[in-house]
Amino acid sequence: MTTRQIHRNSASPASRPDPQSPASPVAAAEPRKDKKRWSGRSRKDFMVFLAMALPNLVLIGTFTYWPLINNIYYSTLDWTLGSASATVVGLQNYVTFFTSEDASKVLGTTAIFTLVTVGGSMILGLLVALALNSKVRGTTFARSAVFAPYVLSGVGVGLVWLFIFDPGYGVLAWVLRGLGQQSPQWINDPRLSLVMVIIVYVWKNLGYCAVVYLAGLQSLPRDVMEAAALDGANSVRRFFNISMPLLSPTTFFLLITTMLSSLQAFDLIRIMTPLGNGTSTLIYEAYLQAFGAYNRAGYSAAISVILFAILLVITVLQLRFVERKVHYS
Repeated sequence: MTTRQIHRNSASPASRPDPQSPASPVAAAEPRKDKKRWSGRSRKDFMVFLAMALPNLVLIGTFTYWPLINNIYYSTLDWTLGSASATVVGLQNYVTFFTSEDASKVLGTTAIFTLVTVGGSMILGLLVALALNSKVRGTTFARSAVFAPYVLSGVGVGLVWLFIFDPGYGVLAWVLRGLGQQSPQWINDPRLSLVMVIIVYVWKNLGYCAVVYLAGLQSLPRDVMEAAALDGANSVRRFFNISMPLLSPTTFFLLITTMLSSLQAFDLIRIMTPLGNGTSTLIYEAYLQAFGAYNRAGYSAAISVILFAILLVITVLQLRFVERKVHYS
C-alpha cells in the first residue's frame, strides 16, 4: 500500500468536507449561484410589472390622488374662483359649514336621498330579478327593457321625466286633469322635488340591481333548491332560508356600489332641480357653492372633503361589520 493510499484511507469522515454543510465551499458556492439567478429573474419580473403598471399608476395618481390632495389644500383657503390670491384660513371652512343653518338640511337631504334610493333600487331590483328568472316567453326582451334606463344618459332621462312631472303641461298633469284632479307642484314644492328626483333615480338604477341579482339567482345550486322542495319547503321558505343567504355576497356588493353611487348622484339633480330646491345633497351643495351665485371655491372644497370622509367611513364600516354576515360558501 502506497503512502497516498494510506493517507486517503486514514482521513476520517468528520474531516471530509460535507457538501450539505453551510461551511462547505461547495455549499457556499451553490447559494451564491442561485441567489444571482433568482435576483436576475426578480429584476426582470419587476421591470415587466413596472412597464405594465406604471402607466396606470401615473394616470391614477394624476387624475385621482393629486386632485384629492389639492382639494384638501384648497379647503383650507378663503378663495374665489378666478381670483389670483387666496387667504389661508385653516379649518374655518369646516367650522362654517357645521355651524351654518343649512348644514343639517343638506346632511338630512343627503341621508334621505341615499337611504331611499339604495333601499328602493335593491328591493325593487330583487323583485324584478325574481320575475325575470322565470322561464316564460319574452323574458329576454324584458331583461333588455329593464336594464336599458341604466345605460341611458342622466341628462336625457332627467329632461324626459321633467316633462312628465311638469305641473302645467306635463303628461302626468294631463292624466290627472282627465281624472278631475290637480297636479302637485313637483318642481316648486321642496318636499315634492325630492320625491320626484328619488322616483326617477330609482327607476333609472333598479335595472342594474335587477341584472346583478338575476345573475346571482341563476348561479344558485339547483340541487340544494330541489332538496329543500322535496323536504316540503314552500317557495317563500326556500327564498328566505336558502336563496337570500346564498345571495348575501351579491347583496353586499350591491349595497356598497349603490350607496357610493347615490352619495355621488349629480346629473339628475342638476337637470330636474337646477336651484337645488329641496334636493341639495352634499355633492350638489358643493357644486352650488363653487359654480353658483356664491362662488366660494374654498368652502366648496371643504364640503367635498366632508363627502369624501363620509364615503370612506361608510365603506370601512361596511367592510368591517356588514361583511361578517356574508356567506361566501
